[in-house]
Amino acid sequence: MIIVLKNGTTPEQLREFSDRLSSQYQVQVNVWRGTQSTVLGLLGDTHTIDIESVEANEIVESVKRVQEPYKKANRAFHPNDTVIPVGDAKIGDGSLQLIAGPCSVESEEQIVEIARRVKASGATFLRGGAFKPRTSPYAFQGLREEGLRLLLEAKRATGLPIVTEIMSVSHIDLFRDVDVIQIGARNMQNFELLKEVGKLDKPILLKRGLANTIEETLMSAEYIMSSGNEKVILCERGIRTFETYTRNTLDISAIPVFKKLSHLPVIVDPSHASGIAWMVEPLSMAALAAGADGLIIEVHNDPQHARSDGAQSITPARFDALARKLFTLHRAVRG
Repeated sequence: MIIVLKNGTTPEQLREFSDRLSSQYQVQVNVWRGTQSTVLGLLGDTHTIDIESVEANEIVESVKRVQEPYKKANRAFHPNDTVIPVGDAKIGDGSLQLIAGPCSVESEEQIVEIARRVKASGATFLRGGAFKPRTSPYAFQGLREEGLRLLLEAKRATGLPIVTEIMSVSHIDLFRDVDVIQIGARNMQNFELLKEVGKLDKPILLKRGLANTIEETLMSAEYIMSSGNEKVILCERGIRTFETYTRNTLDISAIPVFKKLSHLPVIVDPSHASGIAWMVEPLSMAALAAGADGLIIEVHNDPQHARSDGAQSITPARFDALARKLFTLHRAVRG
């Protein structure tokens, strides 16, 4: 349930009204203060609440029941866009954030070189897989703890915040120095993992599952947020369809839908969506034009010999050319 309060409501009136709602109806009252209004979001069993009785209060402007099962992620509860600061960058404030790096960390020389080159091209984050979920148990699974150490070395060398994927609750302590923790598509509905990262004070990049709906994605975000962590970044990375030419099908329409339904920032992954290096550029441009807050792009200094996903990785030189186009497009579409 959403309750919009009238302009001029005093802090004392707000506190008394919130306390009364909480005690009378046994609900959690979340307060959002915007520039134009104050919104109360009631979480819990609100079916017994008499709307007319609430509307009769002198400080209440309007009352509306929220039908969607996701509450904290719902734009109705939080009308303004959420902005998530990470170091010197801000995700969701209208700026363009580029997250770039290899699918997997392979060596210190490799990750530091790529980090330096993508930073010079305008990347604001370094991505790299230390723990790699692979379809085949015989494929390269990542350097694990050593990969995390090398990512931190690259961060020390360049200052770029790092983004990397977690696969297990048991690994959480290893990620204490990671700037943004990624929940991969395969773990989007690993609810125990979602609840645990929800206890962290750290941004979470949540990738949409390859066969999951938009509402299911928002419900996964709700798991994280309901555990206390509201620093969630949604990531559209393509869904599985009947088409076999591309690895997945990038759902461009999901970007404006996420933006309409939720206040959370949206990042797009054109690399996993296509699985084809030459398609990264047009999909990146389309995602940015559709309203994405940033992109996460796989960049490798030697894609032909990459230990994972070389076919969808672009070289640092191609990333540099793409970044220049993206910043030009961003200035055009955002003014």
